[in-house]
This record gives sequence, structure tokens and C-alpha cells, in this order.
Amino acid sequence: MSASAKEVAASLLRSFHTASEGRSPYRHWFLKDCLPQSTVDEILSLPISAADLGGVSGKRELHNASRHYFDVANRAEHGCAESVSSALQDPRVAAEIERIFGVKLGGTYLRIEFAQDVDGFWLEPHTDIGVKAFTFLLYLSTDPTHADLGTDIYDNDKQWVGRSPFASNAAMIFVPSTISYHGFEPRKINGVRKSLVINYVTNEWRAREQLSYPEQPVMVAEPAFA
Repeated sequence: MSASAKEVAASLLRSFHTASEGRSPYRHWFLKDCLPQSTVDEILSLPISAADLGGVSGKRELHNASRHYFDVANRAEHGCAESVSSALQDPRVAAEIERIFGVKLGGTYLRIEFAQDVDGFWLEPHTDIGVKAFTFLLYLSTDPTHADLGTDIYDNDKQWVGRSPFASNAAMIFVPSTISYHGFEPRKINGVRKSLVINYVTNEWRAREQLSYPEQPVMVAEPAFA
């Protein structure tokens, strides 16, 4: 049985409350056990195939036509997409994100990409600054060879300084800024590296069809539930 949105929200909050913080080269957090295991299993089983990169990589937007989101259609079709989206749209969850991570989410919009990266994928260092107000990279795949496939972290000179741990149901969070450089160094990917790329974006986001609730900006309420 699918986990409810309330169960997903409770799991997310537990992971937020127990996140470990790093401060160099910019504030970021590592999380574990973000979602109920049944939800992770459902997402990994979604009947959505990974796209062929065609030998081109470096930026996700190079393959916009073949990207997949927890958008309105996928929320309606897949219970896990609906429960995850509903939990992250919850005003009480938004309030805790604001409190813990020091970000303002009121009036933003939820965007969740189901990323499936195959061998040949890489990302140049970039900051996410602009229309992205919050970045939550939630790793999903269970292949033990993916342990070194975490997000690469760079300093303000775009020099590599570290890499987030990669484990199923673990994550990295940061608030985009002028120094929040991150990316993915080219390296071997066995099978498919699956993750959710979760962002809250401002109203200036043009591709409204990617949003979970294109007509409903995030509201923030207190107090958050336990």
C-alpha cells in the first residue's frame, strides 16, 4: 500500500530534524531516511525509462524534451508522485524547511524532477542561483556501485572540494547563492542513477508544465507538526 502524504511528510520532517550541516565552502546539509521505504520502492518502479544522452551532457537542460517531473499528469497517474508532492506542498512542511534551513518559501512553486542518469552524464559546476529558491537532491537508486555517485561540491573558484555521500533515500540540501557551486564530475555510471531533484522556484519560472501545482503557490503555516 502506498504511504500517505501525511506519512511522507512525517518522514521528511524526521530527516530534516536530524540533518548534519556542513559550512564549507557554503552551508549544506546531508540527510538520511527521507521517505518511507515503500515510497522509495514505488518511485524506483515507476514505468518511466531513462533517456539516451546521445553523447551530449554537461547541463540537464540540454535534454529538456526527455525529462520527467512529478507534474500534474504524473501526480494523477502515480500514487508516489502524488504523496511526495502533497507532502512537500504542505504549509507545515514548508514552515519547517524555512525554520531549519533559513529560506523563504512563501509564494514559490514546487518542482520535482525524476532524474535518471546513465553513463556519459555529467554536470558542469553551477550555483542554481536565480529562480531556484531551495535545492533538495534526494538519491534513490540502490546499486552498491553508486556509492561514489554523489553530488560534487566546489569552492567559489569552481575547484572541487568534496562529494556528498550517495545512498538510497539519502539527500543533500542547500540554499542557492552566488557561491553554491555543485555539479557531477564525469565518471562511470552502472545502470541508472535515479534521484529526485526537488526545487522550490519563484513565480518567474517559465516552464509551468514542470510544476507539481502550477496554479498553487506554496503557503507557509505554523506550527509544523511533529
